[in-house]
Amino acid sequence: MQPLTDRQQKVLDFIRKHHRKTGFPPTSREIQLQFGFKSQTAAMNHLRALERKGAIRRIPGKARAMIDPEIKLSADFRSVPLVGVIPAGMPIDSDQSRDGSLGVDSRFFGIESSKDAFALRVRGDSMVGAQIADGDTVILVRRQAKDRDIVAALIDGEVSLKRYMVKKGRPFLKAENPDYPDLIPAQELVIQGVMVGLVRRHALA
Repeated sequence: MQPLTDRQQKVLDFIRKHHRKTGFPPTSREIQLQFGFKSQTAAMNHLRALERKGAIRRIPGKARAMIDPEIKLSADFRSVPLVGVIPAGMPIDSDQSRDGSLGVDSRFFGIESSKDAFALRVRGDSMVGAQIADGDTVILVRRQAKDRDIVAALIDGEVSLKRYMVKKGRPFLKAENPDYPDLIPAQELVIQGVMVGLVRRHALA
């Protein structure tokens, strides 16, 4: 890969971070908003420069089809437990059972130890605004949550997948769908894992 300018490196870092967090590369529109470019053309010019320098590969006509060769070549697959289903809707009882395992690229998702990682199948549509759909599998790690992280949380004895928010020092859970209310803990809010990636299985025609 040819050397990148400082701005090109920042765009590439954003692409990688977005991909790790959502399972998808960002669109040119999302890159435009992230960096405050005046038009999508400026974002596209950066993507073309990254492609020329070998940092990414793009498939024509696909807004999100950017492949980072460096990530692809650094694969280190590990098995993480698939421990059940988590609602992306209203919370449900926290009783979960192990449901097999999932092979993931630990370097791609930034997983230091498979002992700290687990996966859950998503049920519901409360996180569609974060591109998390019913039937997806989310990969999480056990660590302290930061404001705006997407988390699996135990809230008053029930589990839910939501965005962790802190307002005036008080934490709560926020959906990425206006049809769902914020979840404010009456007694306890325990973060069980922070989302680092997503796996989506497409149905064959």
